[in-house]
Amino acid sequence: MSIIIDAPIASKIDKMRQRVRWNHPKIFARTIDQTAFYLDDGPEQAGGENASFSFLVIGDSGSGPHTNSHPQRRIAEQMVPHLDDCQFLLHMGDVVYQVGSHEHYPQNFIEPYREWLVEGDRPKSIAYDQMVFQHPFLPVLGNHDYYNLPWPYRLLTRLIRPVKRALGSSLSSNLGTYGSNTGDTYARAFLDYLQPLDGATALESHLDQHYTAQSSHGRCLRYQPGIFTRLPNRYYTFRYGGIDFFALDSSTFNEPSPLAAALEDGQERRSLLSKRYAIEQDERQIYAEAARLDDNNPKDLERIDDLQAKLEQLDEIKRDIHKQLTANDPTNVDIEQLRWLQQRLIDSWHQPEVQGRVIYFHHPPYVTEATKWHQSQTLAVRHHIRWVLDGVAAVLGRCPIDRPIVDLILSGHAHCLEHLQTGETGHADAHLNWVICGGSGFSLRRQREEGATIEETRENGIRRAVARSKLYVGLKGHRGDRHRSYSFLRVDVQLGNPPKFVLQPYISERYHSQWQDYALEPFML
Repeated sequence: MSIIIDAPIASKIDKMRQRVRWNHPKIFARTIDQTAFYLDDGPEQAGGENASFSFLVIGDSGSGPHTNSHPQRRIAEQMVPHLDDCQFLLHMGDVVYQVGSHEHYPQNFIEPYREWLVEGDRPKSIAYDQMVFQHPFLPVLGNHDYYNLPWPYRLLTRLIRPVKRALGSSLSSNLGTYGSNTGDTYARAFLDYLQPLDGATALESHLDQHYTAQSSHGRCLRYQPGIFTRLPNRYYTFRYGGIDFFALDSSTFNEPSPLAAALEDGQERRSLLSKRYAIEQDERQIYAEAARLDDNNPKDLERIDDLQAKLEQLDEIKRDIHKQLTANDPTNVDIEQLRWLQQRLIDSWHQPEVQGRVIYFHHPPYVTEATKWHQSQTLAVRHHIRWVLDGVAAVLGRCPIDRPIVDLILSGHAHCLEHLQTGETGHADAHLNWVICGGSGFSLRRQREEGATIEETRENGIRRAVARSKLYVGLKGHRGDRHRSYSFLRVDVQLGNPPKFVLQPYISERYHSQWQDYALEPFML
């Protein structure tokens, strides 16, 4: 059984609402939109409706140094030269591994991204819940940012530090002794955490000081680089130039439905149980091999790193199986957020000054990474995003401009860099560009053996291609001949109607203990 605990969706939603005082009377009375913010970065934004701009994208980065290297810091260093002409950075989630604990923020976030932070030249003096960004850093929650640890494990590791040796030496070192408290650490690090403000006067003063901007739905928070850099909510929207950006919390609409579990089919249940048993056998073999390795021996370091990555991968698959076996509530989905996105997309299309739309969130609906492409969570997110876009299409009808509802959809979760295009899906997610940027620091994954084309079985039983991978960068090779290609993305937006998005992948590849940095050919969407 996995040590890591993933809280129920209802608990995630409720706790996050409390932290931002969702719809508090004082907030409601001021007509404040708690899902929007204004990025205040000077005259470029104030008059930037016709100005092109650029931004960076990373994801799944939040690890400390690996056993013999530090991929996350390597990627951060390669991004630093872009800070002068990129207006902000989007992070696709899993900000800190393994369980989003505050104890890991200094080494796994503050130190690697010190150039983004005020007083970043003194990173040890920065508290995780007091960070101010001099360069806008705009994340979404990943599943690891929500994870908890059971209290017996936490108590045991505090009392008996050597217990980690019994759990597999350095293979368990990423867990630490705390969990995220169902996303509380992330909320204190990045959100406008209003819960501690005692009394009406303190809350009113804060709202009047920081919610001074205006969105199309009321007053909103003002994000001021170098001064106040909090986000309003776990999902949010902002406009930069002529582009509307929509950031989602996909960890609250990624649960498989009871139909996906097919538990009334005994054969399907037995198959899932058999897969889980095989995974547990693989885990035992990994621990046995790790026990024979010496983490003080340089020759063993990369193998230990590989084993740690494999354990994390197996645990993730096992957790997905558990979700399928226990799925029993068809209403276990964040319908409020999905309806919010649907309505905001419709509103965006009714505003002529908006030239394009970008959505970003953690779990990819389409992916060919070997462990993610067929997971129940992937299929659940695909289903819900389709529901949103189908609803938007139904309201808009045929747009006067023959173009997709959304120009670009970004995600992470899969530890790779991938560009996919959907074909004819039978839904409003057809003919869209999907880009996964989840290879920015943690363990990399390889592409599936089944190939680059994703198929679905229709109601008539006929299989049909719905998406195809155009680019995949991640892990390739085996054992001592592995190429580990970590990545980040630069996006240059050329405004127009429709706008053009030029995507430039940057790679830091580790091969035979040596690094090589290079850029791939840019491609335009």
